[in-house]
Amino acid sequence: MTTHVTIIGAGLGGLVLARVLHVHGIPATVYEAEASPDARSQGGMLDIHDYNGQVALREAELLDEFRELVLEGRQAMRILAPDGSVLFEQDDDGTGGRPEVQRGELRRMLLGSLPAGTVRWGHKVSGVRTLGEGCHEVAFADGSTLVAGLLVGADGAWSRVRPLLSTAGPEYVGKSVVETYLYDADTRHPAAAKAVGGGSMIVPSPDGEIFAHRERGDTLHAYVGLSRPQEWFDTIDFGDAAVATARVAAEFDGWAPELTALITDGDTTPVLRPLYALPSEHRWDRVPGVTLIGDAAHLAPPNGEGANLAMLDGAELGRALAAHRDDVEAALAAYEQAMFPRSAAAHDMDSGDNPVHDLITAFTGREEDR
Repeated sequence: MTTHVTIIGAGLGGLVLARVLHVHGIPATVYEAEASPDARSQGGMLDIHDYNGQVALREAELLDEFRELVLEGRQAMRILAPDGSVLFEQDDDGTGGRPEVQRGELRRMLLGSLPAGTVRWGHKVSGVRTLGEGCHEVAFADGSTLVAGLLVGADGAWSRVRPLLSTAGPEYVGKSVVETYLYDADTRHPAAAKAVGGGSMIVPSPDGEIFAHRERGDTLHAYVGLSRPQEWFDTIDFGDAAVATARVAAEFDGWAPELTALITDGDTTPVLRPLYALPSEHRWDRVPGVTLIGDAAHLAPPNGEGANLAMLDGAELGRALAAHRDDVEAALAAYEQAMFPRSAAAHDMDSGDNPVHDLITAFTGREEDR
């Protein structure tokens, strides 16, 4: 294959794609809007599943390096009721089925696996257009342009590449999360630390939930979810940490104090993150010379699958291009044919009507009495 692959977006999916292409000797360049690898925080913990994320890392020949990043014991899981009582608890069984790693460390590993110069930082895409015969022009905010013989949109929820293929766009799902951090948790926030345990904790309820996990360095990272319209959040000044914290905490009145402490005792300004999704059956007709991976293709509410699917997309696309070196369109068609039903299935994971039952089933692999 002589066509140079242009990848927009240096997230996990785009980097896995670049790495798999490198393994197969296929040239690629990744263009990223961020100014440098450390331009912003890369988020918290990820559980990398043995049936998708780890499959991708094996294809990228990075599974051993990945295992060195795993935080031991973090597969432990607790499901609590709002009053703090334990509904379900599972220790880390050591099998490695869904080991936890820091997203930033995983991204650095992938960046380090690529030849120097593969990622071009500070290249924010301002627009794309079709030129014909499978070629597309990419325009950047600095006024420069390039012509791509094979263009891959790995540029997330608000993808600039997606409009070449689809008119669909992200829509608000009716829920937002507020992100908090508690540092030196065992000494400064012992009650919250005990509630979370050694791995992750979920407190589900119909209108709001709290999810927290224990990161490296005795840090608790919490996501406080509320099912509210966007207009409700618009009335809160998230620039005023005390006001925002009090307003969000008020929605959890009556919950156990060790749980609401994950809201009220945060050591950082709470960050609002509205949740968006593409249609669950999002797909497109084949357009020569361009495709999508990750959230650009199948954005869904957080359910533990997003990063894993993005990496698997990257690996599967890279493998397809290597298998069809003389027929790019056959490679893209094969990749999309497998990706569409896979992403639709991930959307379906959010459709249960009994969140506690569904969570227990997800973590045990068996049905519990309702």
